[in-house]
Amino acid sequence: MSDKRFNRFNYTHTIVACLCGCFVQAIANNFAPLLFLTFRSSYHIALEQIGFLVTLNFGIQLLVDLLSSKFASKLGARVCIISAHILTVIGLICLAILPEILPYPYIGLIISVIIYAIGGGLLEVMVSPIVESCPTRKKSATMALLHSFYCWGHVLTVLVSTLFFFVCGIDNWNYMAIIWAVIPAINTIFLFFVPIPEQDNNSGEKVGYASFFKNKFFWLMWLLMLCSGAAEQGLCQWASAFAEAGLGVSKAVGDLAGPLMFALFMGLARIIYAKFSEKIDLHQYMFISVILCSASYLCVALVGSPVIALIACALCGFSCGIFWPGTLSLAAGNISRGGSMLFALLALGGDIGCTVGPTIISSVSSIFNDDLTKGILVATIFPTIMIVLLTLFKWKRKKLISSGSYTY
Repeated sequence: MSDKRFNRFNYTHTIVACLCGCFVQAIANNFAPLLFLTFRSSYHIALEQIGFLVTLNFGIQLLVDLLSSKFASKLGARVCIISAHILTVIGLICLAILPEILPYPYIGLIISVIIYAIGGGLLEVMVSPIVESCPTRKKSATMALLHSFYCWGHVLTVLVSTLFFFVCGIDNWNYMAIIWAVIPAINTIFLFFVPIPEQDNNSGEKVGYASFFKNKFFWLMWLLMLCSGAAEQGLCQWASAFAEAGLGVSKAVGDLAGPLMFALFMGLARIIYAKFSEKIDLHQYMFISVILCSASYLCVALVGSPVIALIACALCGFSCGIFWPGTLSLAAGNISRGGSMLFALLALGGDIGCTVGPTIISSVSSIFNDDLTKGILVATIFPTIMIVLLTLFKWKRKKLISSGSYTY
């Protein structure tokens, strides 16, 4: 880039900005759920309405995943990722203000969720292809490091917010929302100056949905993403319940011992791979991780000890760490001219899996008188399917290499 504003910045700064982008996405997704009970008591909102906020947030991100596969390449990566940050800032500030000033606080919550959900969806779609397009030597390691920052964002959002509520009081949660909005605001300014590489091919060949849908390898990667999301969120959503049952602690402490341990170990797995990626074969690492994930699910469902189940939840978080970034790296290395559209479609598959996994567990559990272990046992099918998919990938690798399309 010849513009003087870029002279002081290189692609290392671009990657740092994307790491912060993943952190921002974690703030957007995990701050409001900490306040659900507060919303219920302060604004007299029914639990069903609060549950709809979760569905709304996730549903909008799914819609953004789908639509952005078309408009992202037209608007450009810089416009999209800066817009994502601005929307997140606005959404968090609206969360702090609108419920207090509108006659119906629930309307304020809905407006806020819609705004930051669009921002979060754009972040999910844009950060991965931008990092993948940067001229780095260790692509899969950088991708793992990128997605580890979502885990650290999740952990710090809960820890810092909980500490703030303890010191300043839960009634001052509005100020915490504004404090969190400062991070995407600063990163927005940073993103105006870092170089952003082109996302799509410049050969002039038009790439549309049909080119992906006709590609059998794309469907292999898409199903792998779906199962990755299902395996990850399936157990993560119920980690708090196991913590409470096994340790006999409060809901707040259960959240710290359950989901946070899951996120912490997931982040550690991604850091470990990023550190030693040159010595680790990505496919083998994913295959071993899938086996560990299956074992963790079986342990939770069959052992019968809540304490052991909690340990298994943490191990499951570790095993799931490489699923999402690893699949993105495999797809980017084997599907030519994918660009932002490829990452958007894969994100869509992953988000669908994030919905399907917890839903299957809850549905099956309700059939067996709310026995969660039965639902988790059935959900073992997702890591099992991943074993089959990774085996198919290994079987096709020689063919991809011989055709010259295998570039990972």
